[in-house]
Amino acid sequence: MPIETSLVLLKPDALEKGLIGPVLARFQAAGFQIRGLKMMQLSEALLREHYAHITHLAVFPQLIRFMSRSPVVAVALEGENAIAKVRELLGPTDSREAPAGSIRGDWGEDKMVNVCHASDSPESASMELQRFFSEGELFSF
Repeated sequence: MPIETSLVLLKPDALEKGLIGPVLARFQAAGFQIRGLKMMQLSEALLREHYAHITHLAVFPQLIRFMSRSPVVAVALEGENAIAKVRELLGPTDSREAPAGSIRGDWGEDKMVNVCHASDSPESASMELQRFFSEGELFSF
């Protein structure tokens, strides 16, 4: 299986609920290496770029307000087949459909308030990692 790096954003609800440690612990217990980690306040411009594919949806303004209401934690996770495995650990986007034991099933509320964003393909992971991490902010060891 390929070694991949996925972007994960711990969303404002994760920070507000004190879930940074528990969520990161689940990823580490699953064997992922943290290659980059930082807390940041997302600007509207960055959010518009990141969510450009859904600007046409009626929920878009609410999403911008939600994602900018408090900081997020950006994490670069590396491991075998990381993109699919991270998404499996998270569970479905809609937390109401996520099984108990998944990150979203245990701590999420709905489609937006769902603890984490994660890359959905190698192509999006590459773009998202460049969007949230500058050169020199990702490490290998």
